[in-house]
Amino acid sequence: MIRVLLADDQHLVREAMAALLNFESDIEVVGQADRGDAVLAEVARCAPDVILLDIEMPGEDGLMVARKLQETAGSKVRVIILTTFGRPGYLARALEAGVSGFVVKDIRAKELAAAIRRVHAGHRVIDRQLALASASKGANPLTSREADVLRSAAGGATAVEIAEMLNLSEGTVRNYISSALSKTGARNRAEAVKIADTNGWL
Repeated sequence: MIRVLLADDQHLVREAMAALLNFESDIEVVGQADRGDAVLAEVARCAPDVILLDIEMPGEDGLMVARKLQETAGSKVRVIILTTFGRPGYLARALEAGVSGFVVKDIRAKELAAAIRRVHAGHRVIDRQLALASASKGANPLTSREADVLRSAAGGATAVEIAEMLNLSEGTVRNYISSALSKTGARNRAEAVKIADTNGWL
């Protein structure tokens, strides 16, 4: 029996997935979490083999949780990102975090069950269309610090406020913003944030 943990903040979606997966003779949903920062405790409680993990959740996003799971649980638990947001940048960041699968939520229930079995068996499962899109887009051009600055700018913070938040000088923040504008081809900060977010680079 493959023990599965579902982590998704949309209750109806999560409960529907649990019901569908429990129809499979070799899959059992042993736990659920509706917040990213609740996943590690739930893993310790129910000891799943595979985790289906959404990206955008309160508390912590799924990519951060996936990274923490690899650091704490190692190869004992395998992670499949299951998300509405099929963005090439998300795929690249998920693979860096050590996930075993990345699929979008329009997947059929039988295909999801098959993905769980493949990942449990040690294989990697990646949505084909997203893999092709990711290859055509190329790697994330932003450094981690440039991404941090754009994330902070997304809320409308000024260069001075971003500098205070990130412990940087105002000049350094402006340099990071200028570099991010150049790399994204944006005309201003708001456009750079939108381009980076759309591509999953943030």
